Amino acid sequence: MDFKVKKSLMLHWKLIMLSITMLSLASCGGDKEEEKPAVADAPVYTLVFLDKTQSVHVDKQYVNDKYRQTLTDIIETNMKNKGDKLEVYFIHENTSKARALSLTVRSEKDNMEGSNATDREGIETAFQLSLQKEKSIYLRQLLAKLNQQNTGASNLSTDIWASLPVIAKAGESGSEVKVYYFSDMIESVKGANRRDFHIRPPQDDSQAEKDAKEDVKQLEKYAIGSPQVTIVSPFEATASTKENNPHVTHYWQTLFQELGGVSVEEL
Repeated sequence: MDFKVKKSLMLHWKLIMLSITMLSLASCGGDKEEEKPAVADAPVYTLVFLDKTQSVHVDKQYVNDKYRQTLTDIIETNMKNKGDKLEVYFIHENTSKARALSLTVRSEKDNMEGSNATDREGIETAFQLSLQKEKSIYLRQLLAKLNQQNTGASNLSTDIWASLPVIAKAGESGSEVKVYYFSDMIESVKGANRRDFHIRPPQDDSQAEKDAKEDVKQLEKYAIGSPQVTIVSPFEATASTKENNPHVTHYWQTLFQELGGVSVEEL
């Protein structure tokens, strides 16, 4: 066979093999699942419980600074999309009836479908400006509630148990529920089958667990779901164990764990 013919045939064969390879790759690409449109996240439902009893002093510089910063972070982090909601309740003698504020994000991003890059950027900028304006208003309202004083008789009792039906109700909305207690968490309610940690606080973790497991029998009727729970403590890092009893925190950690496997973070 002539060398030139042989070389031409080899080149022709390589081109055929290259074509087959390209077709194979295209076929593989066709089998790939179509990308599904992104599903919008569930709205965030934030519950803020502000302790308005005698044992928490928001007029102290450390407490006020810490609480103001945490509330600012909550607004910034949790209020991002239309429908995100924040409610404030005062912790005192009548916690479950003490809703002090209810806020909902109204800003809405325009539909970007069919928009070019410039239009999309404009839509996003307009949305963020509107959202930041809302957040600024909400933060002022929130900080006003933080500094509101409670001089009535209701400041003599601390009914944190009463927050549980509020949490359960929020869970029924189908939203992602985030709960923040701005409190020393010293449950203090007079009466049978109630806890008064001012008089009889848990002395060790073992007693804290025993008390919590006993109390769950009364409280398990509230289906709280799986909220994210954070305790924002008013105590400085140098506070003594007499002032900041770690066994009280352990009581609440055990209680929420028993109610639904909920972990509690402390700030």
